[in-house]
Amino acid sequence: MVPPLPSATPPPSALAELINANSAPSTSPHSSHLRHLALQIAHNLRYQHNWTDVRLHFDAEDTKDVFPRPLITGLPPQRLYVHPDEQIALLQRQRYEGKTGMPEVHPEREWVLPTHLREKWSLRRFGEVFDMVSLVPTANGGKDVFGEQVNGHMANGQTKINEWRTTKRVLLATLDDDSTIVYYIIHDGIVKPRQN
Repeated sequence: MVPPLPSATPPPSALAELINANSAPSTSPHSSHLRHLALQIAHNLRYQHNWTDVRLHFDAEDTKDVFPRPLITGLPPQRLYVHPDEQIALLQRQRYEGKTGMPEVHPEREWVLPTHLREKWSLRRFGEVFDMVSLVPTANGGKDVFGEQVNGHMANGQTKINEWRTTKRVLLATLDDDSTIVYYIIHDGIVKPRQN
């Protein structure tokens, strides 16, 4: 007797399982491809870049206006952006204390805008996103994607705003057809260039 052939269907990937576990409600204003795009980028942030407390947002926290597409928030393992004036103040404090180098700074929650490389973005479309997001995302808004607890930073749901964070910023996440994702920090308006 010939043994049965193994199942021809491979098990679903971790990303496919994430998408299946986060199906869109029937009343969702966003198309499934935008939701899947956001989930793929959230998966990349969590498992390739070690972000924690990754959340999906479908509407603005304060007005409940629906975002043009699902946005992501999360806590990166290290600060993504240090304002040039903050950098100078930190280095001066280090010098005053007799230390050298850049001190460790705590990470800040970030907004992430999921996009695909084939999409055409204009300043108006970016402006619509900036008009709807807050300066700093709160730790308790949106839908928790991975079922994690906040990792100690602002775990009470309160967001301590960095005094140097004065303009809105979004991490633009752009996915290509080969699953490559690139990230760019974009600000709402003109900002002082960073010092290297």
